Amino acid sequence: MIKRWLRFQHFDTVRFGTVEGDKIRIYQGDMFDAPSPTDFTLHLSEVKLLTPVVPGKVLAMWNNFHALGRKLGIEPPPEPLYLLKTPNSYLAPGGTIRKPLCDDKVAFEGELAIVIGKTCFNVSEADATDHIFGYTCANDVTVNDIIKRDPTFPQWVRAKGFDTFCPFGPVIATGLDPAMLVVRTILNSEVRQDYPINDMVFSAAQLVSKISRDMTLDPGDILLCGTSVGVGSMRPGSIVEVEIDGIGKLSNRFE
Repeated sequence: MIKRWLRFQHFDTVRFGTVEGDKIRIYQGDMFDAPSPTDFTLHLSEVKLLTPVVPGKVLAMWNNFHALGRKLGIEPPPEPLYLLKTPNSYLAPGGTIRKPLCDDKVAFEGELAIVIGKTCFNVSEADATDHIFGYTCANDVTVNDIIKRDPTFPQWVRAKGFDTFCPFGPVIATGLDPAMLVVRTILNSEVRQDYPINDMVFSAAQLVSKISRDMTLDPGDILLCGTSVGVGSMRPGSIVEVEIDGIGKLSNRFE
């Protein structure tokens, strides 16, 4: 059974719950540890959506799709390649992606995001799915020109770590098979990316297993699965949307 979890603000109170049509069923407790439903609901129109979780860390994959690797002329990596997205970059659905003070082009990258639900370290691939809470939409916003500006040091974190450069949401969907999903990125009503998750070099379970050998993954941590072909730049005033059936649509304005 698919459930769609979200966090929201209602007046001065932050709560979480599940989507039931145009209403939210309010839960209490810990989203990742036996949350219990209440008898209270709110209309979606009554609340302000927040990021569906506040991650301790967000890890973003590079070169994790065969199609993009072929386009760039690079071989699939033997192990996941990843970087950190810093907390200042987290942005809620409907929030505004702010143009950095630099004049370089800003690119969108629509992605599937894995949300960890149970602490894991050195878990097997077979057990990895037990540590995944669910999946959400993400936009790994990037200033690509910065990455190779200094030939002695690729600046991945700087290029992807500007304020508001990691929108994700609007919900975390549980009970999905990620291999069946398709990511679509829409810029100003034009579909710019439309690619299947089953083209990943490393599956969701493989990512969790392999990365958990490097570091402990905690509930609420997010792994961005990487992007595929169709990445492009945005102009101020643009609306960029990342849509995944079964999860929903993440929409943000770039200014």
